[in-house]
Amino acid sequence: MSESAGEARMGWWDSLRVYGERRSLVMLILGFASGLPNLLIFDTLTAWLRDAGVTLEVIAFFGLATLTYALKFVWAPLLDRTAIPGLTKWLGHRRSWMLATQLLIILGLWLISGANPQSGLVPIAVFAVIVGFFGATQDIAIDAWRIEVSDDERQGAMAAAYQLGYRVAMIVAGAVPLVLAELYNWNLSYAVMAALMGLGVVGVLMAPREKQHVIRPIPVGDVPSRPALEVVEWIVRLILIAVAAIVIGSGLTDSADALLWAFGGLLGEGGRAAATAGFESGDVTGVLIQFAFVIGGFALLAAACWPLPGVRTRPGAYLAGSFGAPLKDFFVRFGQLALPILALICLYRLADFVLNIMNPFYQDLGFSKIEIAEVRKVFGVVATSVGIFVGGWMVARLGLIRAMVIGAFMSPLSNLIFAWLATRGHDLSALFVAIGVDNVATGIAGTALIAYMSSLTSIGFTATQYALFTSLYALPGKIIATQSGRIIESSARAADEGGVLAPLKGLFNGLPQGSLTQGAATSGVTPQGLGAGYFTFFLYSTVIGVFAILLAFYVARRQPAVQALAAKSEDQTSPAPPS
Repeated sequence: MSESAGEARMGWWDSLRVYGERRSLVMLILGFASGLPNLLIFDTLTAWLRDAGVTLEVIAFFGLATLTYALKFVWAPLLDRTAIPGLTKWLGHRRSWMLATQLLIILGLWLISGANPQSGLVPIAVFAVIVGFFGATQDIAIDAWRIEVSDDERQGAMAAAYQLGYRVAMIVAGAVPLVLAELYNWNLSYAVMAALMGLGVVGVLMAPREKQHVIRPIPVGDVPSRPALEVVEWIVRLILIAVAAIVIGSGLTDSADALLWAFGGLLGEGGRAAATAGFESGDVTGVLIQFAFVIGGFALLAAACWPLPGVRTRPGAYLAGSFGAPLKDFFVRFGQLALPILALICLYRLADFVLNIMNPFYQDLGFSKIEIAEVRKVFGVVATSVGIFVGGWMVARLGLIRAMVIGAFMSPLSNLIFAWLATRGHDLSALFVAIGVDNVATGIAGTALIAYMSSLTSIGFTATQYALFTSLYALPGKIIATQSGRIIESSARAADEGGVLAPLKGLFNGLPQGSLTQGAATSGVTPQGLGAGYFTFFLYSTVIGVFAILLAFYVARRQPAVQALAAKSEDQTSPAPPS
């Protein structure tokens, strides 16, 4: 398989040495700074609120603070097109945005540390939204810097360093505040977390400058200025963008919370009940509602940015250029291959995302919560880190395209290990093997995908294009994953009724005592039937991963030629240098 245009491969030693480069070490720090605020407002804060006696219903609404991470593509164009006075000249375009967002995250965490949930719940909610918004904005800037500071052969190492730093942050943010709160108090724990965000500032100051940033011009000079009308148009368009973001976020998170928070008063009691019931339904209708919200939200976003028919206005030109130009650039560069590439991004991790029932699976097999925690959270983190490191090495050693194809095989094939685990029942050594194999494969696939998506962006549109890719890649998996439990239980009942799945029950006759017994009673099936259901589900998760493998081969065979043609066209259209 030929390499993509301009793609080189490193030797064995060089492919390992990239991890010791300054930019990789800085990326480790920035990955830590990226992961810290996310977990602090998504998970750890809920423990503080519950400690303070806040109801679960109110706590659930604090999850809206993390909605910004799913919607960051909405304001990503701002980071491509806007310089920060003073900071940009000193640090460069991407580092200035990283530093500005980190200072605001530190401020938000510090304000949370001085609050009291029992007497001031609203301020904490506001501060959490501030941390969530600027945490997501920091992610946009860090991703853009990571891409623009590296060549293709180093994207794997940079992606690996980012993920490792992020995982360390998740461990720290998930454990240290709880320990400090137990020994001292929650206020001190969040003050310490605010101080730890200072590591991100150190990382920014250590970071090398990215490639020269180019702010792509939006031609509006020939559009007459109409200040009063433009203000009205901006207000209407921004309201539509906000509504579109809420609709998309509701679909992405499979929750009506954001919708009810924004429009609950307008929907009335019947409308609120219908919205809640629609998202909570676990059948195909719920999936279609999710999908409709996402598609409808994107359609509304496009309408909000579309120029007015027959009338050229400055707001219309600016928004169409900010959102449309990055998409046009991508489709021009990749031509007929653009849609298959987007489909590949959407399907690449599909086999992983449908595995949203793993904790119940382990519990049904008879593993205790302590056994699950030890293997998943301790050994599993080490295994994933190994996979991430190997994935970065593969990109440097084999090249982006080959690494991407190999990564496409990882998730679906590793799911077969869980089908084997189901036949073993409560066997701790088998659990170590299964989680070890799967987490190494997940680390390789995740690093390969991040590096590949990074290679698809263009200077000047890096933030917008990459933010869009990262929003798309999890979408199909999140929607399809809502049917995982239904597939397992339906397959179990079919096996018990003597259908084509009945022979699979024989695989589960000799399980250790207690395996699948309690889970089968809960689901109203036999233990052997539940085993057949799980076995069928893991085979299904492998089969749906085959689509990504086929797409990976299709794209890999055609992308080098497409990129070479695009590069040739660009050379021919570039002005000749002065003699």
